[in-house]
Amino acid sequence: MAWFKRQEPGLKSQQKKEMPDGLWVKCTGCGEVIYKKQLAQNSFVCTNCDFHFRIRGIDYIDLILDPGSFSETEAGMRSVDFLRFRVDKGSTRYADKLREAQKKTGLVDAIRTGTGAIGGYPVVFGVMDFSFIGGSMGSVVGEKVARAVDLGHERRVPVVIVSASGGARMQESILSLMQMAKTSARLARFSSEGGLYVSILTNPTTAGVVASYAMLGDVHLAEPGALIGFAGPRVIKQTIGQDLPEGFQRAQFQLEHGFVDAIVHRKHMRETLIQILGFACDPPGKRPYAEEAVPPPGQ
Repeated sequence: MAWFKRQEPGLKSQQKKEMPDGLWVKCTGCGEVIYKKQLAQNSFVCTNCDFHFRIRGIDYIDLILDPGSFSETEAGMRSVDFLRFRVDKGSTRYADKLREAQKKTGLVDAIRTGTGAIGGYPVVFGVMDFSFIGGSMGSVVGEKVARAVDLGHERRVPVVIVSASGGARMQESILSLMQMAKTSARLARFSSEGGLYVSILTNPTTAGVVASYAMLGDVHLAEPGALIGFAGPRVIKQTIGQDLPEGFQRAQFQLEHGFVDAIVHRKHMRETLIQILGFACDPPGKRPYAEEAVPPPGQ
C-alpha cells in the first residue's frame, strides 16, 4: 500500500527511463561516459581526455584515404588450417576459429591491402584489423604485406601500412614466423631502390609484427598512447622481476627513446601523411596512378 512507503522529503517519485543499449560508451582512459555518435564524429577519440579508442580497418580507410579511392587487392586470399590445430586440447579447431572471425568481422583475414590516394598522391595501402584474431600475423597477412610492397615497387609509389597486432599467429607455427623474414626482405629491396614506406603504429602493435614490417618504415608515426613493443609489459616485469618505468612501451616512451618519429593525433593523421608525401613525391596529378606510370624495362 502506497502510504506505508517511505519517501525522502522534497523528492518526487520518478519512473526510471529505459536507456537503449549501444548509445553510450565508457572511456577507458578517464571513465567519462560518451555518446557514441559524438565519439564517431570525433574520429573515435575521447572528447575529455583524448584517449584513442581502437577502431576497425575500414575506419582508417575512411579517415586517411581520399573518398572512393581505395581498391582492394588480394581480396580472396584465405588462411588454411594445414596443421589441423586444436585450441587447449579441446574440440575448438583453428578452422572453426577462422570461420567465426570471418563471420564476426566480415573480413577474410587480419589485413586488407589495396591501392588508393592520399591528398591526390597515389599509394599502396594496408590496414590491419585487431578484431580479427587479435590482428595476428599468419601466412596470409605476411603474403599480403609482401605483395603490397611488391606492388609499390612495381608502380613506383609509396607504401603506407597501419599496424594493429598482438603478434604472430601461433596456430600456423613456423609459417607465421617465416613472414617476419619474408616481409623484411621485401622492404629491404623496396628501400634500396628508393621506395618510401610509412608505418603507422596503433594500439597495440607488438611481437612479430614489431619485429618485422611495423618497425622498418622510413617514417614511423604513432597514435597517442599506443602500446608498441616486442614482449608485453607484464611479461617483461615477470621475467626481470622489477617494476617498469611509467608509460613503458607507450608511444611517448618510444618517441623519447628514438623508436618513433612522431606522435600524431588521429584527426591529424591524414594531413600529416599528405605533408610527408608532398616532400617525397611528384605533385598530385603529375604522376597518374596507372600502369603507364611505371617506366618501361631498361629505362
